[in-house]
Amino acid sequence: MNKRGFIKGMALASLGTAMSLDSLANWLEQGQKQTPDALAQDPDFWEGIRSFYRLKPDYINLENGYYNILPTPVLEAYLDHIREVNYQGAYYMRTVQFDNKKKAASKVAAIAGCTTDELILTRNTTESLDMIIGGFHWQAGDEAIMVEQDYGAMLDMFKLVAQKHGVVNKVLSLPMDPKSDEEIVNFYENAITPKTKMIMVSHMVNITGHILPIRKICDMAHSKGVEVLVDGAHAFAQFPYSIPDLHCDYYGASLHKWLAVPLGVGILYVKNGKAGDIWPLLADGERPGTDIARLNHIGTHPVHSDLAISNSIDFYTSIGAEKKEARLRFLQQYWTSKVRGLGNIELYTPTDPKRSCAIANVGIKGMKPALLAETLLKKYGIYTVAIDGAAVHGCRITPNVFTRTSELDVLVKALKELGNA
Repeated sequence: MNKRGFIKGMALASLGTAMSLDSLANWLEQGQKQTPDALAQDPDFWEGIRSFYRLKPDYINLENGYYNILPTPVLEAYLDHIREVNYQGAYYMRTVQFDNKKKAASKVAAIAGCTTDELILTRNTTESLDMIIGGFHWQAGDEAIMVEQDYGAMLDMFKLVAQKHGVVNKVLSLPMDPKSDEEIVNFYENAITPKTKMIMVSHMVNITGHILPIRKICDMAHSKGVEVLVDGAHAFAQFPYSIPDLHCDYYGASLHKWLAVPLGVGILYVKNGKAGDIWPLLADGERPGTDIARLNHIGTHPVHSDLAISNSIDFYTSIGAEKKEARLRFLQQYWTSKVRGLGNIELYTPTDPKRSCAIANVGIKGMKPALLAETLLKKYGIYTVAIDGAAVHGCRITPNVFTRTSELDVLVKALKELGNA
């Protein structure tokens, strides 16, 4: 059967029963002989991947950064988990809940490249990072460094510890289009004083897609006795890396984004030996002070989401981290390369393609981001999110592996018309 025939057959089959990972494996054989970069540009291959998603036809979804739609095999497995937990009731919650959570955390740790005693499952990035910010042993006059482009929830938490402990927050504005890693490293280094205790840095800036040189920042900070907290909400499973290789002290991410886990699951990485230095969000008196699990007492929560982690990882690893990264980079470069520098179009994502992946941000001079987002949806049928602040005034564009280049052509056409390019 040729590719198009196979795709049509899978699409028809998906109308009746859920598509399995076995059918995904069969499809992936089509691309085994191609390099990730070559495969990234193969529309037939990714059309087959698209058939594993149920997508709303009312609009082109280019806001996948907030929440990644679950592929059908993961969604069906998730529904089965809900039914099973409900079927067993309190018996499940009192017998195997915590063992299953440890198994899921271990599987995440494997793709994160860290040990199981360095990583716990949380509910999202905000909980993970705010636990560190709020649980750090601050003293009055201590300084923390961050940028206005960091995520608002964490900036708010730093404001809270400033009020509570007298911490001095130094909020900078990140260079949008750096010429080198050293420019970014020096940017943070120049803000450090003898009172600086922590730097918070985004692995990937959520509003622009800017990937920062985390390891270089961490090595510089550590040479000056400063700890580094990394917001990896958008980096995790968008492109492959090992968290320990970043040399950071703390790392938080949300699995409902690029790993496509159901809502309600995040991770917190704490470098070995540092868990005992953090006050837990909720008290857990049964754990020794050095055990990272002491930070993981969050009460009763939707455990069926934890069970679905394994299914999401299986889907992710079946496609392949390198293949996914190559596809996402290709899609972003596909549309940004067609509009960068044209007319009144403004891009807030670095020019160097190595400094971004799927996410980019685009604006139209003289047009409010909210109006741009509304126009893209109502006139062109494109769903995005408006960003208006922190020196960024545009719409965040986040395609996913199922996005067609023809859909991005609609975006390009819209931007050229609105920007008079």
